[in-house]
Amino acid sequence: MTNYTTDHLTIKAWAEEDRPREKLLLKGKKNLSDAELLAIIIGSGSRDETALGLSQRMLAKFDSNLNELGRQNINELMKFKGIGEAKAIAISAALELGQRRQLSNIKDRPKITSSRDAFNAIAPLIVDLPHEEFWILLLNRSNIVIGRERISTGGVAGTVVDAKLIFKTALQSLAPAIILCHNHPSGNLRPSQADIDITKKLRKGGESIDVTVLDHLIVSERGYYSFADEGVL
Repeated sequence: MTNYTTDHLTIKAWAEEDRPREKLLLKGKKNLSDAELLAIIIGSGSRDETALGLSQRMLAKFDSNLNELGRQNINELMKFKGIGEAKAIAISAALELGQRRQLSNIKDRPKITSSRDAFNAIAPLIVDLPHEEFWILLLNRSNIVIGRERISTGGVAGTVVDAKLIFKTALQSLAPAIILCHNHPSGNLRPSQADIDITKKLRKGGESIDVTVLDHLIVSERGYYSFADEGVL
């Protein structure tokens, strides 16, 4: 008698507790793997591959990194055999919704007491972008975030930073302090000489108009680099 593994069977032929949808109902969403959750979004596989197998293959392509998967556009997702336009759109929408859920948790004007707090306040906006963007966090005198403003958008290797626009934004918001933030799509967290130069320029410029530059964060999916923590500011 042949012993079939789940790899040889359609999902409907699996034990109920092994099917992603049924498993979610029986055991709760926290007990599902990333691949199982993705399989539910995909909905169905093909004659040669289950939805779970397809999900595992997709995640393996990106070393099981959901942030990297979320950075793929519709055309990139459709390069996977078994992923048509409708499934690619569903995946993209689900991952975007997850990112927005993260962002909704920081809309209650968090207080910044460390570089980690600042990272948590800006990361959902820029961490998985395929291009560089420069943002500032606007803080009141209690170091509570009163605004997040995008200053510029660039390419994969850099973006132009306009000091006049930064300080105009801070003054219009009556923010006595700001934190500079930009992302590195490459994942490299080390500051370039240009990053160091603009940080020093902005810190000095802020002093003349009573706007304190508290920190500058370089953000990527690998974490962040804090100029203040490293003593570079």
